[in-house]
Amino acid sequence: MADHDASVWSRLLMAVAWPAFLAACLLELVVFALVDPLELSWAGGPLGWSRQAVYTAAFFAFWTVCALSSGVALWLARGSVLRPLATAE
Repeated sequence: MADHDASVWSRLLMAVAWPAFLAACLLELVVFALVDPLELSWAGGPLGWSRQAVYTAAFFAFWTVCALSSGVALWLARGSVLRPLATAE
């Protein structure tokens, strides 16, 4: 029973994390095709971060927001989505 519960939770986690990861990748490409990280400013002054630091921070921020969005969508659809996942094995 514990293995089955772990399997269900791992499927739910991947149902949230994988689409969020792909969306964050797409957002990263679109945003930084248009924005130069070295030109970003904060409180009227330059941000002072390297390009790689801005890319990394932005990616994890995008991934977090997308994961929250995916999680809320899964939670809202819990009746129709969770039952098939729980009975899949």
